[in-house]
Amino acid sequence: MSEALQNSTGSIGTVSDVTRHHAEIEAMISTIPTPFEASILSADPDIEDPFAFAMEKHLEDFLVSNWSHTLLAQDFSIFEEDGELVGQQYLTDAGTIDLLAVSKDKKRLLVVELKRGRATDVVVGQVLRYMGFIQEQIAEHDQVVEGVIIALKDDPKMRWALRSVPAISFYRYQISFKLVKG
Repeated sequence: MSEALQNSTGSIGTVSDVTRHHAEIEAMISTIPTPFEASILSADPDIEDPFAFAMEKHLEDFLVSNWSHTLLAQDFSIFEEDGELVGQQYLTDAGTIDLLAVSKDKKRLLVVELKRGRATDVVVGQVLRYMGFIQEQIAEHDQVVEGVIIALKDDPKMRWALRSVPAISFYRYQISFKLVKG
C-alpha cells in the first residue's frame, strides 16, 4: 500500500475518502487469487503469472490436439524423435519451446511460441533465442530454422520488430464457441 493511501485511511473509526486511490485499491484486490487461480499457482520461479501460464498451456494443448486442422499442418508436423512426439514443450538450454515442428520435406524446422493474449516485441527476442539454439544444436546443416508467434493480439512494437526478421511470422488465433440445441 502506498504511503499516500495509508495516510488517507486515517485511524479506526475515522471516515475516509479513498476515491482518488481507487486504481491502487483495485490493483491490490485483483491480486487476490480466486479458488481456481489458487489451484494453479506454481512454485516455479520462471512462471511469473501462473494463471497466464495455465491459459497458455490450454491453448498449446488445444493446438496440438487440433494440429491437422491448422494452416501450419499443411507444411509442418510436430517434431518427433525415434517415432515419439517430442515437439511439445521442447526443453533446450535456451528455454522451453512451446512447440517445435518440422516441415514434411524435412528441410525446415519451426519454433512456435504461443501467447494467450497480446504479444509484444519481447517475444521476438525470445523466438530468436530459441531459433539460434535450434540452428546450432538440432538442425542439420541443410535445414533452415523459422519461427512463428501465435497470439490473440499483437502490438505495433512487435510488428515493427518483425519487419526486420522475415524468418518469423505472426498468426492471430480466434476462439469460437457455439451451443446448438439438439
